[in-house]
Amino acid sequence: MFQTGNKWPRSLSFLLPCTMEFLFQVLFSPLPTSAIISLFALAAATLFYLNSRPSPLRSPIDLKRQTLGIKDGARKTALLEDNNNLMSYCYDDAKTIYEVFQRGLKVSGNGPCLGYRKSGRPYQWLKYKQVSDRAEHLGSGLLHKGLKPNTDTFIGIFSQNRPEWIIGELACYTYSMVAVPLYDTLGPEALVFIIDRADISTVLCDNQIKAETLLQLRETGQTPVLKTIIIMDPFNSELAEQGTKCGVDIVLLQDVEAMGKSNLQKPVPPKPEDLGIVCFTSGTTGNPKGAMLTHENMVSDAAGPLCFLQAAIVPSPQDTSISFLPLAHMFERVVQTVIYSAGGKVGFFQGDIRLLPDDMKALQPTVFPVVPRLLNRVYDKVQSGAKSPFKKWLLNFAVERKFAEVRKGIIRNNSVWDKLIFHKVQESLGGRVRVMVTGAAPISPSVLNFLRASLGCQVIFEAYGQTECTAGCTFTMPGDSTSGHVGVPLPCNVVKLVDVEDMNYFASNDEGEVCIKGRNVFKGYLKDPEKTAEALDEDGWLHTGDIGKWLPSGVLKIIDRKKNIFKLAQGEYIAPEKIENVYVRSEPVAQVFVHGDSLQSCLIAIIVPDPDVLPGFAKNLGCQGSFEELCKNTEIKRAILSDLTKLGKEAGLKSFEQVKDVYLHPEQFTIENGLLTPTLKAKRNELKSLFKPQIDELYANFQ
Repeated sequence: MFQTGNKWPRSLSFLLPCTMEFLFQVLFSPLPTSAIISLFALAAATLFYLNSRPSPLRSPIDLKRQTLGIKDGARKTALLEDNNNLMSYCYDDAKTIYEVFQRGLKVSGNGPCLGYRKSGRPYQWLKYKQVSDRAEHLGSGLLHKGLKPNTDTFIGIFSQNRPEWIIGELACYTYSMVAVPLYDTLGPEALVFIIDRADISTVLCDNQIKAETLLQLRETGQTPVLKTIIIMDPFNSELAEQGTKCGVDIVLLQDVEAMGKSNLQKPVPPKPEDLGIVCFTSGTTGNPKGAMLTHENMVSDAAGPLCFLQAAIVPSPQDTSISFLPLAHMFERVVQTVIYSAGGKVGFFQGDIRLLPDDMKALQPTVFPVVPRLLNRVYDKVQSGAKSPFKKWLLNFAVERKFAEVRKGIIRNNSVWDKLIFHKVQESLGGRVRVMVTGAAPISPSVLNFLRASLGCQVIFEAYGQTECTAGCTFTMPGDSTSGHVGVPLPCNVVKLVDVEDMNYFASNDEGEVCIKGRNVFKGYLKDPEKTAEALDEDGWLHTGDIGKWLPSGVLKIIDRKKNIFKLAQGEYIAPEKIENVYVRSEPVAQVFVHGDSLQSCLIAIIVPDPDVLPGFAKNLGCQGSFEELCKNTEIKRAILSDLTKLGKEAGLKSFEQVKDVYLHPEQFTIENGLLTPTLKAKRNELKSLFKPQIDELYANFQ
């Protein structure tokens, strides 16, 4: 059963002499028959195991030399070694988002495209042609209501992830209009600012509640430009009457589509250089800034991961992605662009993150875009499930064995360790995930290595970027199992590091502020030349505010943050986010906010303990009580502070970078309570304001 023709498989040839010796010893030894049968079975299982392993994943480039230097100290991916032209698109017939979708329709053979479900029911699917037709009908309806098919027309989309979000966006692109996402968590002031700044007369809403929010702003005279609200779900007639009184036409999406179907207009497709979307960055302070992104920006940014993926996994119409990350952000938009270009399908979660595991099991996605916060929860849940010393040892041993295969390029989910240990965590994600992409924030190397071993995904990529470069500017390469870095420049852009003298980072030491130039770099902020000049220099380089370091293999590591730095009283510069990324690795810690200012000589922190871990952590200290009581326990506080200090020393934090005291807060920082941005970044000003009493008390203790 192990032969190929008359020859042993090459991978097993070295075993032939020792196998024959083993058989000789067995045949001529005085062992019982049952023992001989068992040994034969073990030998056969071993040979089958070795022969059934998948071929190692091969990287398309030399992993010891992943980037190439070019002029001005910039670097590009080694994939462009024989081609100096930056990539604008992956497919000749898909140079705009409109063309990307039309390509998906063609290559899928009008297959399933957008999926949705209600609790307890299977996914229902809209086919590509249905989506395309509905987009034409909606776009034609908008034109019939007086809007113009050009890039001066801005359409707001104020909705949670659902098929109609994509239909609305595609309607814009079908007629060269511009989509402007509005966030659920922006708040009234930001909504007023965006509607005014983008001159938005028409907004698509998912439900009556959001429509009422917009109507209230119109009634108070804050958004005089708003003329039409189109609602995806049914609404009561009183709302329409209320709208009429203040000059706003409130209509059902279905009715606008019917109007457009009766007055169908020929598509007016955009050009690659045309503006496609204005994505307002939520920001941690001040008004949001509207990043202007063209179709070339979006398509080129999706082409980069496609180029990398095709070296390992060819995306196909059989691929399915789950959509739960906000569509108002470009990370999710780029992932979906990759899916549509391959004719794949996207299933939307039910709208409640608590039901995501159920949606994953129902959808069984093959592509899983995710953020580290969720992956940390998966990791913590598995770790906390191994309660006994033996179970912890067995779990760690299984991870070591699987990750040893990962380092060799062997990626699979059918090993003995998968059957015994990891099958539950794989099934919790639907059991079919083969590509996972994480971004938006740093991920701990220990968590990433664990997931690469336990999930059996073909590839777990880590991406880095920001809205101003569409989403990503670097991506980890297939076959690179190392962690603690964000990969190499995408084929659509180059990256260079520039000196930050105040922080002692110099490009001559392969350290400095990360700057990006390429097809995916935005055109500037809408009607804000001053902020545009701060982000884009005269040569077209986007200054990210992040501090990077080139590692010997040519990959980029993000090591610090230029923004949000402050001085302590003794003049030392502090980058709190760097410290937070170290401290969040503490087992009992879920979230960290590090604070300091120029009037104080040391740092303090607000800590949100992990509710799943803290009780066990407290029990080991001999402490008991409710979660709120444990957060007030001084012994627990001292133990957590000690663990943070230990982690800080291991990570090389200087003495003045270590926090000297902490306050334990029992409630999570969330988007809903206004302490996190929609991209899950800390709103530092809001946190500082909320915890001012606790901060003042902590510093008072040092007096």
